[in-house]
Amino acid sequence: MTASIMQVARTLGQLSSWSLSNLEMQKIAFIAEMLHLGRTNAPLIDEQWQAWSYGPVQPDLYHHVKMFGAEPVKDIFFNAPLPDGSTHEKAVRDAYGLMKNFKSGQMINITHQKNGAWANSYKSGIKNSVIPKSAIRAEYDTLIRDDD
Repeated sequence: MTASIMQVARTLGQLSSWSLSNLEMQKIAFIAEMLHLGRTNAPLIDEQWQAWSYGPVQPDLYHHVKMFGAEPVKDIFFNAPLPDGSTHEKAVRDAYGLMKNFKSGQMINITHQKNGAWANSYKSGIKNSVIPKSAIRAEYDTLIRDDD
């Protein structure tokens, strides 16, 4: 069973007291996807990630919150947050804990790792280049598991 990107976003909003920008929310949600895939071998969300110039983007979330620009995203989500204690909520909570002190530029650097999922999927000028879940999982194996 997967979560929806909107549940992930609402959970991130609540964890951050609604202080995250669209870009920050995207990057942390991507790291949460990576953690969930690596830990459970199952995706966090069904929706696809795409390789855009500023990194991995989940387009449904982007379009839902783009009106905020670089300002913090407010609570415009009508779904429930992720259930406490679920593997989904733990991945989102852990990703937020890992990333919350980084500035936007640092988050971009983290998600643009050489030979990472975004770098291997990005094609300059093309917004809809899908980042395969298998590539995200492989980045977990390299980036995170190797650090254990």
